[in-house]
Amino acid sequence: MNFEAQLISLWTLSLKEVQRVLRIWVQTIVPPAITMTLYFLIFGTLIGRRIGQMSGFDYMEYIAPGLIMMSVITNSYGNVVSSFFSAKYNRHLEEMLVSPMPNWTIVLGHVIGGMVRGLLVGLVVTVVALFFTRLPVNNIFITLSVLVLTSAVFSLGGLLNAIFARKFDDVSIIPSFVLAPLTYLGGVFYSVSLLPEFAQKLSMLNPILYMVNAFRYGMLGVSDINIGLAYVIILAFLAGLFTLSMVLIQRGVGIRD
Repeated sequence: MNFEAQLISLWTLSLKEVQRVLRIWVQTIVPPAITMTLYFLIFGTLIGRRIGQMSGFDYMEYIAPGLIMMSVITNSYGNVVSSFFSAKYNRHLEEMLVSPMPNWTIVLGHVIGGMVRGLLVGLVVTVVALFFTRLPVNNIFITLSVLVLTSAVFSLGGLLNAIFARKFDDVSIIPSFVLAPLTYLGGVFYSVSLLPEFAQKLSMLNPILYMVNAFRYGMLGVSDINIGLAYVIILAFLAGLFTLSMVLIQRGVGIRD
């Protein structure tokens, strides 16, 4: 299969995944927007008035980048884990594996679908945020690059979850018991500088903290972490998860078992 044919297969699979997101937009786009609106109302408007400012910004303005990033993370992850597991469950994946499609197109095709959903939801949440607060952009390159890279990382994370999942219940275990706690403890609603010293050091082990703070720096110009280190961690996770996904699919883990 020549490279041009590989690109066509990647385009076809990516288009299928994107169409899936858009076809059921009432399920994929609207619910996260409603959820984030409630976060802005409860945490930003009601609780934020009592908190006042954080790191020199109104509390609503401070948490807005974190809520945008949280929506991108959860939706990028959720889209791929459900799509890839459905392909496994319904035996669609086997058809792709026995076709001339190389494994990298299968991985990237699903990842692109997850990224499209995550970024679309992030855009919708950004529009919602503008009804509650202003959103300055300190550095457009950092803002967009961190958003895209983080979306790719968690799309790959969702793919790995789907590879190991054996039943539908397994699809929700990681998002509920790992992803959600890490996200809430990743500096979405607070600055880690407010925590005791031991809790600050413990928080530094949370990769989502670096993604949230890097994105917040891109928008507001404030961060609890070093931006260069954040990029190193994000790119390391991206490379590691992609390599692991390729190896697992090549070996048929979770597919031929």
